[in-house]
Amino acid sequence: MRRSLALVALAVTSMVALAFLIPSALVVRDAAADRAVIRAQRRAGAVLPVVVASGDPAAVSRAIAGASAGGRDRIGVTMPGGTRIGERSAVPPAVIARVRDRGQALETSADDRRVVLQPVPAGNAGLAVVEVDVGAGRLPPGVVPAWIVMTLVAVFLVACSILAADRLGRRVVGSARRLAGAAARLGSGDVTVRIRPEGPPELEEAAYAFNAMADQIAQRLTAERQFAADLSHRLRTPLTALRLNIDRLGQGPEMRKARLAMTRMEQEIDIVIKTAQRPGGEHATTTCDATEVVQDRVAFWSVLAEDQGRRWRLHGLDHPVPVPVGRGELAAALDAVLGNLFHHTPEGAEFAVTMRTGPDRVGVLVSDAGPGIADPQLMLQRGRSGGGSTGLGLDIVRRLAESTGGELRIDRSAMGGAQVGVWLRTTVAQRRRRRRSRAARLLPGRSADRAPS
Repeated sequence: MRRSLALVALAVTSMVALAFLIPSALVVRDAAADRAVIRAQRRAGAVLPVVVASGDPAAVSRAIAGASAGGRDRIGVTMPGGTRIGERSAVPPAVIARVRDRGQALETSADDRRVVLQPVPAGNAGLAVVEVDVGAGRLPPGVVPAWIVMTLVAVFLVACSILAADRLGRRVVGSARRLAGAAARLGSGDVTVRIRPEGPPELEEAAYAFNAMADQIAQRLTAERQFAADLSHRLRTPLTALRLNIDRLGQGPEMRKARLAMTRMEQEIDIVIKTAQRPGGEHATTTCDATEVVQDRVAFWSVLAEDQGRRWRLHGLDHPVPVPVGRGELAAALDAVLGNLFHHTPEGAEFAVTMRTGPDRVGVLVSDAGPGIADPQLMLQRGRSGGGSTGLGLDIVRRLAESTGGELRIDRSAMGGAQVGVWLRTTVAQRRRRRRSRAARLLPGRSADRAPS
């Protein structure tokens, strides 16, 4: 924008300067030429009395020499008999004869030179013609310096206009960049960011609208966190009563399933409470070992798999794999995938959990031998599953994967059923630091807490 404004100012002011500079230069040249003619006529005036008084060629020659001393003008006199005194004539003899015959002064050009012819009486011999060659073919003295001064003034005015346009553009661009930096920080989750309205009226209105939007987002997030925390705490009492009732029912396979479901529900509620109690601008920046989390969650679900007669296998969990997500978040995502597997496949269907690692990503693949998924794209839509559930479980998994720059994939497994792949980028921390630095440059004095994934 600054460059565009500077180019526009350069084009406009250059055209305006040329529109005034060219006519002014011509006027200066013509005025200087007129002054040169007047000056030459004054010099010739020193010769006229001598020609009129005596007409003596010697006296006229001395008068011409005195009048021409120190000047650029060429003065010559053609006497009535045709005798030439002084400089050689630049005009044809016929022109001189016409001036003598008419008895009128004449200004003409000869050989690209400006010449003034003045008839005067030379005693009793007739009319003589005084010729003054002012050399108008050359630029008169003072014209070139005047043109240089005018050009410098025009260049100065153009430079001033470019500087003014650049300052205006910098003011606009600075306000726009600060607004963009604040938007980047708000997009990264920092709901405390605000921007001071400044710049043109349109950008001030945008800044006021941005601040109002940030206030509304902060209020809604606060209300949602309070509601989630209150709801989770209210669920504690009925869950405690439900666990006591389950404990009174004794032991058995069905009771083990009920206790397992109760334990999972309590863990999920703990995660909801901890997430809801996190301040609005705080983001999890911890990492966890994906191998350890996968082994822990598979061991948790293996109890239910044993009760249902499911065989299961683990592959690729032979070394630690750090990922830039919290342990609880990854555990909740794996529970959602495994929970769907147990819910939507018949008892006895085996499954396998495989971990694949690459240079910048890791994937946790959960495969089963169930009936598969008819429409994988439908399963990836929030709130829809096609299997009678809410569809929010896989949406949680998808958002976790995308928060690291990864993705959620649903394919056909080699076992004949479905394969859900959770791919996480392991270089997201470094990318977030780069984005935080870029946001900090866009918004001086404030640093972003987290860049958008």
